[in-house]
Amino acid sequence: MMSKNTPPATPWPNIEELIDNGGNVSIGDIPPVPCAAVAADESVMLAALLRRKGESLINLLNRLDEAVGKAFNEQIYIDEING
Repeated sequence: MMSKNTPPATPWPNIEELIDNGGNVSIGDIPPVPCAAVAADESVMLAALLRRKGESLINLLNRLDEAVGKAFNEQIYIDEING
C-alpha cells in the first residue's frame, strides 16, 4: 500500500490564515524605510516590522508571523515603523 503524501504544514500559519481571509502582506521598500514587512486585514494594520540589519528574509517572515498571531489572539498590534 502506498503512503499518501501530505503537503508540509506552512511555516507561517498566521500569515497564511490572514491571506486566506482576504488580508495582505507587503514586504520591501516602504518609503522612507528601506525594507519592512506590513500585514493588514481589510480594516486594520496588524503588524509593521522593520527589517533589522543583517536579518534574513526568513527571520523577518518568522517575526511577522509571530506578530500577526499576537494581533489575532491578543489584540496586540506591533508597529515598528510609526512607533
